[in-house]
Amino acid sequence: MKNTFLKYTLIAGTAVMLTAGCSKSFLDQPINGKLSEDQFYTTEKDATMAVTGVYNAMQYEYYTAWTSMYMLKTLPSDESNAAGSGSGDQAQYQQIDQFTLDAQNSGVLAGWRTCYYTIFRANKVINKTKPTSANLKQLVAEAKTIRAYCYLDLVTLWGDVPLITADVSVSDIPNLKRAPKADIYALIQKDLNEAIPDIKAKSAYPASDKFRVSKGTAQAILGKALLYQQKWADAATQFDNVINSGEYDLGNSLQEVFSKQGEFGTESIFEVSFSSGKNYDWGNFPWGNIPQANIHVQLMGPRSDYYTKAPTDSLLGGWGFNSPKKGMNDAFVAAGDVQRRKATLMSEAELTTAGGKWTAPTAYEYEGFFQRKYGTYSAQTVSSGIAELNYGTNWRYIRFADVLLMDAEAYNKAGNDGAAKTALNRLRVKRGLPAVATSGDALFQDIVKERQLELAFEGFRFIDLVRWGMADKVLGPLGFVKGKHELMPIPDADVKTAKLGQNPNY
Repeated sequence: MKNTFLKYTLIAGTAVMLTAGCSKSFLDQPINGKLSEDQFYTTEKDATMAVTGVYNAMQYEYYTAWTSMYMLKTLPSDESNAAGSGSGDQAQYQQIDQFTLDAQNSGVLAGWRTCYYTIFRANKVINKTKPTSANLKQLVAEAKTIRAYCYLDLVTLWGDVPLITADVSVSDIPNLKRAPKADIYALIQKDLNEAIPDIKAKSAYPASDKFRVSKGTAQAILGKALLYQQKWADAATQFDNVINSGEYDLGNSLQEVFSKQGEFGTESIFEVSFSSGKNYDWGNFPWGNIPQANIHVQLMGPRSDYYTKAPTDSLLGGWGFNSPKKGMNDAFVAAGDVQRRKATLMSEAELTTAGGKWTAPTAYEYEGFFQRKYGTYSAQTVSSGIAELNYGTNWRYIRFADVLLMDAEAYNKAGNDGAAKTALNRLRVKRGLPAVATSGDALFQDIVKERQLELAFEGFRFIDLVRWGMADKVLGPLGFVKGKHELMPIPDADVKTAKLGQNPNY
């Protein structure tokens, strides 16, 4: 399944590269290929390969440097510290974590770059594929869904951004403008409303195509976009379409959902896929290119210099980034949330009790805990070879649990607490927790807490705190400045080359 997804790249000259350096804009560099653009997009095979290239672009979690949309979304939260070996280790991540980032931060640039790289590939499919058959309509719908997802990331993290839906020549770059957020949301909604009638349900895909976005993916993204605009009733309608489709359900446990066996499972609405099939070693790992393995999982494992795993545990050593804060553990303990805590993090005391060892209690930004949700598990990598370089762990971008919680939030804000509790309690009971009976703002606070615990280390917490107006209170002690850090800086290269305006106070 993953090999089918990963073995293709977009072979036509169909997209433009994002910023490769400070002197070049995010539209400057063509991708060289074997066919001219005029020869491509003429058959279903062409369109299928082109759409696979769109998915491929979403894997650019490591592209010549440690840069990742996952880390860009996760590190500004109150869940974890950047950690690593010290304050200078991967400075771009340290700056994002500590709110000392500026417009030259390479992690911010990479997130921006990945979104637009993916959008440009999607634009080619949308604009050049004639939807003359059901399969071609399906492929265009997939491209529109992914484009909408990327624009939702852009508008959420950067606010007003260039709205590009057609080919843009290098000579046009200085004329680009940042479109208002309302225009970005309008395109997102248009893309998804057009895609939903033409895209398959999850169950209609063969096993080899489970990586593809489905009708439920498009509905969930549309619901999220509406939720972020506080269009509560419309958002709930889209979430209900997903919930009532019969295509998804909650996994038996959080451990199951994030296991290898849980990939593309019953909770999966959208995942970005990686593979351990290349069996990389220290000689052939593509440090200067795009690996098919998820190297960021290795980056986040307990720092192996100080860590000895417990004999009966499968959590291997890593390089020590994304280290949980004590407050994340305390939130689970205060809520009496035992099952999800064990699936999300582990204390040093638990490691020692199980027969493992940690020898550096004063390690940089270490607060006594290890992250397990996206853990460095032996089952997720190769059993013979270089385990560090071959994690095939998928990023879970949209889960059914997230949809239930967004549905609960939308109904609560719309004044329908009965429906809100139905969605919230479906998740809580499945996770072994008692149902809640609150209403109004108290119910909203229960939803806030549930999102913190269920979705820890999945890249939602920072965005949630900003959109709820809670970021100043929660993140202020960590360096967050109100009026500035709600948004990421526009990358300096494109402020200069494309003459884009900068976000406030950067």
